[in-house]
Parts: sequence; structure tokens; C-alpha cells
Amino acid sequence: MINIAAIEYYLPENILTNEDIAREFPEWSAEKIKAKIGVEARHIVKKTQTALDLAYEATQKLFKNYDKKKIDFILFCTQSPDYFLPTTACILQDKVGLSKSIGALDFNLGCSGFVYGLTLAKGLISSGIAKSILLVTSETYSKFLDKNDKSNRTIFGDGAAVTVVEKDDSKKDFQFSLGTDGSGYNNLIVENGASRNKADTPALYMKGPKIFTFAVENIPNIIKETLEKNKLSLDDIDLFVFHQASSYMLNYLRELCNIPEEKFFVDMKDIGNTVSASIPIALKLASNQGKLKKGDTVMVVGFGVGYSWGAGILEY
Repeated sequence: MINIAAIEYYLPENILTNEDIAREFPEWSAEKIKAKIGVEARHIVKKTQTALDLAYEATQKLFKNYDKKKIDFILFCTQSPDYFLPTTACILQDKVGLSKSIGALDFNLGCSGFVYGLTLAKGLISSGIAKSILLVTSETYSKFLDKNDKSNRTIFGDGAAVTVVEKDDSKKDFQFSLGTDGSGYNNLIVENGASRNKADTPALYMKGPKIFTFAVENIPNIIKETLEKNKLSLDDIDLFVFHQASSYMLNYLRELCNIPEEKFFVDMKDIGNTVSASIPIALKLASNQGKLKKGDTVMVVGFGVGYSWGAGILEY
């Protein structure tokens, strides 16, 4: 039903290393940060850079090898849009010179955003509204981080990925599973800056243990549900690509779900947690490293802020 025809990504030039953080917080060493998070460096936007800017750079890489005239819909996932209105997707359409005869919309979602975006793309394609969708996942969480928040500064990096999702009747029609639990909304939140608390400076707060518990309680079940929906077993999946949250959480979930290490992709040491962009970046890296090849069956799993989570299967 759907095919991922192309993926490209862009990371901003500024790099924040573990050594940089350790100089600000002497009680933390670079080695301790790497051991805990699995990250050695992360890319951070300049003050003037936005999610739109990162997405634009990613599209410039994409359209060197993909005909932009084929794009007939833009789905732009971000929680750090350039403006409250208009949508960033509309601005991107004009900025990169896409047809005016296309649809374009933003949706606000975090670490599950890529999986949700695939389900939206599948719906648009199956209904005949679109045939070639540009799924943009672009995030600049660093703009929400307090300079004294050493914990979150070690985790998050900025970045954008652009994924072309095409109609392809030769592909299997795999099913997706989604989940939502808004009762955990305040465990990962930017409380200020929008309508409820407009006056204060936006700042991100995350209760790490709560997020960890949420993932442990929900991810094994949604993997089981997705496999059952598609009448598959763990052995039928060639590669599992989870949201790249932290190496500790990923390895814990892998063991909990009984996934063989050789079928589980983790590579975030030079990137960090790029929120909705992390899965497509990981897919591109896995392909570049020869760990994901044409025809492979891959499961993608996203989870985080909301709470929101989702899983799906693709024939790569």
C-alpha cells in the first residue's frame, strides 16, 4: 500500500559535546553522560534557526535525487513551529517551490510523530487524495531548554528529516497500532508561552522516571498488538527501529520485549534525541550502514510526550 521512497535529514552545524556540558557542570563527566544517555554530542540550532529552516535544508538534499513535482501533500510534524499561525507546512510549500495544487498541514506531536505521520499518509493515499506525500519531522527542543537544565541538555538534539511516502500497490498492506493517554500530559511539557500561560518564557520540564515507566508499561503491548494485527511474529521482523530516546531506555525495552540485539537498531551517539525526527534519521543511518536493505520488513515504534505511542510495519 505505501512505500518509503526516500529519506534525507539535516542536522544544524553547532555541536554541543559532553565535554562542553561537563565544563559547565563539573560534577558530571563526559564519560558519565555517555554511559547514562548513550550520547557523546548533539546538534543545536543557532538562535535564528527554526524548524522550518532545518526542514528546508533537508528538502534541498532530498530534491537532488527526487522529483519535487511528484509531491502532492505535505505533512509537517513539529512542536516548535515558526509561528502559531500560519502552518509551517504552507510556508515550506512556497519556500521550496512545490506545486500550489497540493495539500499542506502541520500536526503537533512529539516522539510518536513519525509513526502517526505514516498512518496519516497511509489514510491520504488509500482514500485517493494523494500519491506522493512529503512527511516532515523537524524539531528544535533546545529552544525550550533552560541553560541550567543539565539533564535534558544531555538528551535532546535538534534536527529534521524528510520522508517521501508513496502509493505502491506492490507493497503489503501492513496495519498500524496507536495509543493515547492524556493523563500523563504534565510529565513532559512546555507549560508557558501558549494560551494558558502566555506571559512566561517557554521551558521544557520532563519527569524522566515517569516517562520511563510509561514506556515500559505500554511498548511491549503495542508491539504484540501490531504483530498480531499483521499475523506476524518477532522472527518475521528483520529490523526494529524505535524512537531514539536514550540508549539505556532502548536497551531495557529491547530486553523486555525479547528482541535479538542484532535486529535492534540504535545509533544516537552523535545526534541525541531528535524527537519526531529520530526514527527516520535512524532508518536512513541503518540503510547507509547496510543494516536495512530493500525488501526488509521493519517495525517502527514511537513513544513519548502526550502520552502518545504507536507502532507499525513497513516493507522497506
